[in-house]
Amino acid sequence: MVAFSFAVLVTAAVVTCLFMAWVLGANSNSPPFAPAIGANAISTMQAAFVIGLLAAAGALMQGGSISETVGADLIDGVMITPLAATAGLLTAAGFMAIGIYTRYPIPAAFATTGAMVGVGLSLGGDPAIATYRRLGIFWALVPVMSGGLAYATATVLRRDDVPETVGVPLLAGVVGAILANVRLGVIPDPTADQGTLAGFVSRLIGGGPSLATGVDLGTALVTIGAGVLAFALVRERVRVSVEDGIRSFLLVLGGIVAFSSGGSQVGLATGPLENLFRTELGLPGILLLSIGATGILAGAWMGAPRLLQATSREYAQLGVRRSIAALVPGFIIAQLAIALGIPISLNNIVLSGVIGGGLAGGSAGVSRRKIAVTITFWLITLSSSVVVSYGLYRLFAAVIGGS
Repeated sequence: MVAFSFAVLVTAAVVTCLFMAWVLGANSNSPPFAPAIGANAISTMQAAFVIGLLAAAGALMQGGSISETVGADLIDGVMITPLAATAGLLTAAGFMAIGIYTRYPIPAAFATTGAMVGVGLSLGGDPAIATYRRLGIFWALVPVMSGGLAYATATVLRRDDVPETVGVPLLAGVVGAILANVRLGVIPDPTADQGTLAGFVSRLIGGGPSLATGVDLGTALVTIGAGVLAFALVRERVRVSVEDGIRSFLLVLGGIVAFSSGGSQVGLATGPLENLFRTELGLPGILLLSIGATGILAGAWMGAPRLLQATSREYAQLGVRRSIAALVPGFIIAQLAIALGIPISLNNIVLSGVIGGGLAGGSAGVSRRKIAVTITFWLITLSSSVVVSYGLYRLFAAVIGGS
């Protein structure tokens, strides 16, 4: 009887994880292509299809660090049980479903963090103050960093004294150099679970002496080479046709951010089940990430178009240049968050970039009321999800009589 009850709880937790991942695919992975749709560089349905594939790939290759943070670091003194994970995931998914229905993007990181803190407290755990402080500082800096970088980038791209055959390729070079140092699960590394392309190639060529920055010469050379290659490829496209070249770069950026989105968001669905899969069931983490990736793929294909329309049309009427300015900071910040194991909201990052890029051309293209209501939704989500998940777990425990 006990084994049967445990099996039912495990099944409920996995189904809830899939549902949460579906909502993430429909909600939080949409913003990366919103600027491209707003700039008429891709259709809504095409964007939803590409988002699903790339976000699922990112979930498998980069999702581990965020999953561990959500599953183990948000509460001290207790382990998240299957019933608690189910209550937390249902709470977070419910908040984001409300966001889809109302067409106001709810930040998944806020909803999930609040929900898992709530169930953890309901289990009798202690607040992880140090973790909350770290998350709070990063979250507070995200709008400033993303919006500020997007504003500065858009301003430069609009300057008459900066040729587009130089400005846009330079941005591509920066993105290429960063990509060479992104950690991926498919790249082997002797000291870490995930490796980088720059580090892998460096080891193949012998590495070389360490520089003052602590990076070996081989890694530095590969990084520079990746940046130069990206600069040259985009420059050639822009020289043939400025508009076509810029639109192509915008689409590539959207794909890169969608990939990063999957890596940063899947942990919000799989994290609550970390203890169940790794400790109680003894299953590999890649299996849990595969479940999350499947849900994200389905959600992007089935539910993303509605939110894509909202984020691309209602926040700002961007051209391709300001759209690029919005996505570059999104990619950088998302990868920084993954490296630090910090759950973040792609809605927060990309929409801050969209707003910053829009303001570079004047405030007329930005709905101030929409921005104010969205921020209010975010704050309400973070606080109320704690209360709702706390009560929901208590209700489940009272009715079911288990943990």
